[in-house]
Amino acid sequence: MSKRAVLLVNLGSPDSTSVPDVRRYLNEFLGDERVIDKPRSKFLRTLLVKGIITRFRAPKSAKAYQEIWTAEGSPLVVISKSVREKLAAEMGASTPIYLAMRYGNPSIASVLAQMVADGVTDILLFPQYPHYAMSSWETVVVKVQEEAARLANPVHIDTVQPFYEDSDYIEALYQVSAPYLAQPHDLLLVSYHGIPQRHLREADSSHAHCTLVKDCCNTCSPVHSTCYRAQVIKTTQAFVKRAGISAEKHAVSFQSRLVGEPWLTPYTDQELERLPKEGKKRLLVMTPAFVVDCLETLEEIAGEGKEQFLHAGGDSFQHIPCLNDQQPYIDFLAGRVRAWLGGRKPVEVQAGQRAQTLAAVE
Repeated sequence: MSKRAVLLVNLGSPDSTSVPDVRRYLNEFLGDERVIDKPRSKFLRTLLVKGIITRFRAPKSAKAYQEIWTAEGSPLVVISKSVREKLAAEMGASTPIYLAMRYGNPSIASVLAQMVADGVTDILLFPQYPHYAMSSWETVVVKVQEEAARLANPVHIDTVQPFYEDSDYIEALYQVSAPYLAQPHDLLLVSYHGIPQRHLREADSSHAHCTLVKDCCNTCSPVHSTCYRAQVIKTTQAFVKRAGISAEKHAVSFQSRLVGEPWLTPYTDQELERLPKEGKKRLLVMTPAFVVDCLETLEEIAGEGKEQFLHAGGDSFQHIPCLNDQQPYIDFLAGRVRAWLGGRKPVEVQAGQRAQTLAAVE
């Protein structure tokens, strides 16, 4: 007899703010070939990550984590656990809800092993990423499939696809942000996590659309199913329509870039410097690429970003919290789970996924 359960997977965090724990986490995170994919040689990539990047970045990142760490631990992990608990309460004992992290703990391998030990045979994999990117949604899906293949007992896995313009997700975004949107402001800046521009072209299976067609992200194409930029544009368009925000009252930017190659623009930090000079003195910032507040939202935006904006001449700065464990997001998750339990299969990506991802999820 089959037993069905849900597996939520988010990014993850270090076990503590100590430099060794942060370095260990960064080695796993940045060592993922879907996060840093150049150089192609695994040896050279490992040398780059462990010998150069994390060696210098770990102490700085440890200090950043210390700025946001709570008595319970990492905000991302703590809030994600609360999401799991609230969703479990919503679904009842008949549908167990599990939580794993792509990097760090609880690991995907350990949670899958526990699920099998608990008798689970059918899994709804729910990556906690609204948008497709090889460095987020894709790496979760591939990792889960790789670890599942190592299990002694086979499990069937259905995967929730990126939900960037799902009407219930947009409604959840609106409900959570509405009290902040009611505050006086000059502009809403919608800041998304950045990715290298090269990743857009690599995700274009047609090799004939991304950056080659004029206004490619607004020109309908099957490759949008794996185009991060097209998807964040659709999220923004759907959200501002629901919220009744005019074109001149919102803008889009991208954060968290690495040096060495062009990433998606405009860059959030540069926008925070520029906007006060253009008279945008009262700023709201939302970060819908993240469903749970984390280092990139709490330290980079709500902390460092606020300081940067005010220092550049801004008068007020408000970061709109992520969906977190608020009821609108729990309702969205529960709706997707109930649809799956009712026999509705998640819609699979039809085109655009890279060959190795298709091989992993078929």
